[in-house]
Amino acid sequence: MKKLTVSVSYRFREKGSVFLTELHPVADLSARTEILSAIRKRDHDATHHCFAWREGVPVIAWGSDDDGEPSGTAGAPMLRVLEGRDITDVMAVCIRWYGGAKLGTGGLVRAYTEGVLGALTEAERLGNFEQVQIMIEGAIEAPPESAHLPFAVLGGFKNAEILKQDFGADISVITFRLPPEDRAKLEKAWCERSRGGSVNWML
Repeated sequence: MKKLTVSVSYRFREKGSVFLTELHPVADLSARTEILSAIRKRDHDATHHCFAWREGVPVIAWGSDDDGEPSGTAGAPMLRVLEGRDITDVMAVCIRWYGGAKLGTGGLVRAYTEGVLGALTEAERLGNFEQVQIMIEGAIEAPPESAHLPFAVLGGFKNAEILKQDFGADISVITFRLPPEDRAKLEKAWCERSRGGSVNWML
């Protein structure tokens, strides 16, 4: 999975219409709203401001908008490109200035797809992506006298991160995160070391 580090743009012309696609690194609704508002104000003379976005590591939300183009011809193909490249915390906005010649539904899908692909290619050329490690969060409980055991087990997983340790009257809770591919191995290791204990995963 990748994240965009800085904004990038790509412009092209198709049968008289001008398409300007911008990719922005954003991670929440307020940031997306602010960027879209600024673009609409800046390019107020454009015919359409279509967009698609993905959010979260792992991805927990996504969406798109055709902004007046025929349903499914703009936002949806833009989103499919972002999904195919496994990019998150990103917003793609494609601004179109109509040039007088209709492109048809197939032509529109191709144009909006090309716009996002072109912007992604430019970002890759400039080295504007960073790899992101997907992590899942969990917790292990142990009696106070065995509070060291979760640390010992988690220490066997090089990518595990200890987040915190909490103590109750008769229990110690270690909260951590690690890559999802290590989940089954950790469950087995903790079950064996604790003689039947389980891992509580945060959903």
